[in-house]
Amino acid sequence: MRTKSLKKNKINVITLGCSKNVYDSEVLMGQLKANGKEVTHEATKDEGNIIVINTCGFIDNAKEESVNTILEYADKKEQGLVDKVFVTGCLSERYRPDLEKEIPNVDQFFGTTELPLLLKALGADYKHELIGERLTTTPKNYAYLKISEGCDRPCSFCAIPLMRGKHISTPIEKLVIEAEKLAKNGVKELILIAQDLTYYGLDIYKKRNLAELLEALVKVEGIEWIRLHYAFPTGFPMEVLDLMKKEPKICNYIDIPLQHISDSVLKSMRRGTTYEKTTNLLKDFRKAVPEMAIRTTLIVGYPGETEEDFQILKDWVTEMRFERLGCFAYSHEENTHAYSLIDDVPDEVKQQRAMEIMDIQAQISWELNQEKIGKVFKCVIDRKEGEYFIGRTEFDSPDVDNEVLVEASKHYLKTGDFVQLKITDATEFDLYAEPVN
Repeated sequence: MRTKSLKKNKINVITLGCSKNVYDSEVLMGQLKANGKEVTHEATKDEGNIIVINTCGFIDNAKEESVNTILEYADKKEQGLVDKVFVTGCLSERYRPDLEKEIPNVDQFFGTTELPLLLKALGADYKHELIGERLTTTPKNYAYLKISEGCDRPCSFCAIPLMRGKHISTPIEKLVIEAEKLAKNGVKELILIAQDLTYYGLDIYKKRNLAELLEALVKVEGIEWIRLHYAFPTGFPMEVLDLMKKEPKICNYIDIPLQHISDSVLKSMRRGTTYEKTTNLLKDFRKAVPEMAIRTTLIVGYPGETEEDFQILKDWVTEMRFERLGCFAYSHEENTHAYSLIDDVPDEVKQQRAMEIMDIQAQISWELNQEKIGKVFKCVIDRKEGEYFIGRTEFDSPDVDNEVLVEASKHYLKTGDFVQLKITDATEFDLYAEPVN
């Protein structure tokens, strides 16, 4: 008589870093499920005996978090709490020899393009026919759609081409199939991601083809919102703006990382643009789609950034009044072009400059939000948290932008639904609202 049942393997996938990594983890989990494997995402209780950590290697803070997570699970393996630990993603791609040497307790490290090998190590086969089959980890109403991989831009500070390789666009027909499958599973909002949306199609169609892709995606039944993330400013396909203006499914929103505005810093960053060109591009955006929310990210403390450069940046942020803005302190990354420069801005100065930019932005955001009081917006309800239902307008992306809070004790809303909400109050980064009957 058997007294002990055979232990069944359960794979727990841990995702660190950006939305591109979230997407990659979802594809991995879809493949594992199709192979009959039991898989979970970031389970904390009964977390699985096989761990896969999808790492980020972008900047110092992200690398530190990735290393700490690997060490945590290597230690759990040592204690017998988990059986195997595998590491994949950008940190693993970039520093594999060092990691193998420093953390030998990990069973195996894989790079960003080695999904078939990772699956093999997990006892699964890579199934080519699984177009768009993913186990989504986001709330059921939205999902990321990665339209290309890698980047051909020469930005001096960025290590992404080292980790993700050259730009490769996914064909339109494959993306449409993926979008249709997501819509069948209840997804209503597609968030288009890539290292660079602007470049989409150049490699396979020999022209920038983002507008044509959008025209195909808006025809997918069930999809109500399409949101654009990470568009490079140089060479932006302006016909996308015309489409945004006339097509209600495309959100009046764009995430366009600009990084800096001082000409000397932009030149050293190898961004291929200038103060004048960037400012004119933003004016063109505003003229074409006046109601558009523009999100950008900036870097302060880049090598050689003077007080004058920083003042130019501050004045420009004040003038441009971005609806959404994030600011990062420069991280000196080995094997990038900027690594040959002297990292001459002290850390405390970098942090101070980042805080100053965010203080300016907080005031702008507060003023813009006050203007929304009394107005009605179509919002999607993402979740219930504590005493509030939490939603977003079309001008807000999940996790990074404003949220709309509705008191759950007074109103009942269903997650995943679109509702008309009237804004009753606002802070710098939150809106309070009630449903309009």
